[in-house]
Amino acid sequence: MRPLKWLGALALGTPLALAGWLWLSLLSPWTYDRPDHLAPVQEGPHRVFVYGTLTHAPVRWLVYGRAGDPEPAVLEGYRRNDLDLEKAPRGEVEGLVLTVDAGELARLDRYERLGIRYDRVRVTLADGRRAWAYRRRD
Repeated sequence: MRPLKWLGALALGTPLALAGWLWLSLLSPWTYDRPDHLAPVQEGPHRVFVYGTLTHAPVRWLVYGRAGDPEPAVLEGYRRNDLDLEKAPRGEVEGLVLTVDAGELARLDRYERLGIRYDRVRVTLADGRRAWAYRRRD
């Protein structure tokens, strides 16, 4: 009988712990304050090149409320180095281009901890389109 209690507690506790962590990291007012030195997000559509967790539709849905309609893209002159993009003359990184509005870009900035953990920089994709990409801060 005892193992069933533990399994029941685990089955209930795991989703609750996950929901709490997601709320804390994505929505909580206590875990991220946009640094004052960052310019406000401009209105209009924005292209964002993603190459990690944001390539997965459920993550995008959790971060900014929809899976979007991403397009495959390649960033030349870089290679992936764990959670970052590193300049590499003959490298290339496969990813997706997301088209987001200003509010969604602000939520992506929060997810990436813009100004704390990542900087958002302009890159030129292999097809010539310009997009934002997140790069680790030093």
